[in-house]
Amino acid sequence: MTDLFGGAPGAKRPSGHAPHSARQERSVEAPQVQRRPPSRTQPLADRLRPKRLENVRGQDHLLGPEGTLTRMLARGTLSSLILWGGPGCGKTTIARLLAGRAGLFYSQISAVFSGVADLRRAFDEADQKQAATGKGTLLFVDEIHRFNRAQQDGFLPYVERGTVVLVGATTENPSFALNAALLSRCQVLVLNRLDDASLESLLVHAEEEVGRPLPLDLEARASLRAMADGDGRYLLNMVEQLVALDPSQVLTPSDLAAILSRRAILYDRDREEHYNLISALHKSLRGSDPDAALYWFARMLEGGEDPRYIARRLTRFAAEDVGQADPSALPMAVAGWQTYERLGSPEGELALAQVVVHLATAPKSNAVYTAYKAARALARDTGSLMPPSHILNAPTSLMKDIGYGKGYEYDHDSEGGFSGQNYFPDGMPRASLYHPTDRGHEGRIRKLLDMRAAKRASREP
Repeated sequence: MTDLFGGAPGAKRPSGHAPHSARQERSVEAPQVQRRPPSRTQPLADRLRPKRLENVRGQDHLLGPEGTLTRMLARGTLSSLILWGGPGCGKTTIARLLAGRAGLFYSQISAVFSGVADLRRAFDEADQKQAATGKGTLLFVDEIHRFNRAQQDGFLPYVERGTVVLVGATTENPSFALNAALLSRCQVLVLNRLDDASLESLLVHAEEEVGRPLPLDLEARASLRAMADGDGRYLLNMVEQLVALDPSQVLTPSDLAAILSRRAILYDRDREEHYNLISALHKSLRGSDPDAALYWFARMLEGGEDPRYIARRLTRFAAEDVGQADPSALPMAVAGWQTYERLGSPEGELALAQVVVHLATAPKSNAVYTAYKAARALARDTGSLMPPSHILNAPTSLMKDIGYGKGYEYDHDSEGGFSGQNYFPDGMPRASLYHPTDRGHEGRIRKLLDMRAAKRASREP
């Protein structure tokens, strides 16, 4: 952690610096960023980049009056940070403006294009600047999750000494993408995707910049915001295409769809979004909400997920969360999986959708799943106990002589097809593992087991 002058908290401030109150009133433009007049080749998103932290849209939980960063700056300290959020939500802009507000030098590298030599150069430059001026450096690392574990460890001594205030940006879950040592030295801040109001505000700002309204009716304007899917940069890139059109022709949503492409849905089949969406599908099924379950099912398909993976998870759900409450659920899940294998996409996906609806509307019970886990634990704890002798087969005379099979009662010959004999090891207390619910088919199972438990108890001495 560093104070707003780049030194350790409580350290003597270098001479020549203005008092804290005066420094707070100065311009907050990021340092060392040469502002050029707008050119025809300069993207609109860069021209509209906020110049003050207060102008950053959609992140009031960080930059509003009671925001995390607002309070941090008011205390006169700036911790190393990990900014976690989707594309186009303001991570780079916030880092640049934080440097300006905190009075730090600003240095930026990208993990996509940088290696060990670039890191060492950035740290050496920060050391030299601190030695010469007493002022620290905010080092912004874009896509920090792309650095490997050893490279991430290289940040640690410089962060600890206060040579740099590290601000890393990532679109990946830091819990998975960054090592624990680096995370323990940084505060993770989650940035929101831009909501509809923030995107509309950005559209208004863009219209002021280009000097005329966009040629859109109200429905097309709403469609444009939806196409951006929370990404402010993508929204402004689409605006640039629209301002090149004839302003006298007002576009409808269908016109807009023919001109522009919708932003690709955020989904990565081997990263966090993959697990987030399958979790959402699983929880929606467990919560008996077919509408939400179908939505998450469709989101995964639209994101490019392999339907076979979804089919496997639906089959697992049928066994784990429906179980004996609806014994037809598991064979139906398998049938849906097999149907998809025979038909392929897109026809086979309808069979999986039918499975989704069936599982969501089926009665639920995890009693078999719970009983199975309890049985595994009991088997580990009891070791190698032998079955009781009366249920052992006796294919040889020796085995008969030592009592194998003696006293066994053939259940089919018993009243109701149930003898009530003990089948646990001799000397081991009877364990109660399966506790059926009263939901669906399992309710009938419960009544039957209660009757059999009573008969079994009547046999006990």
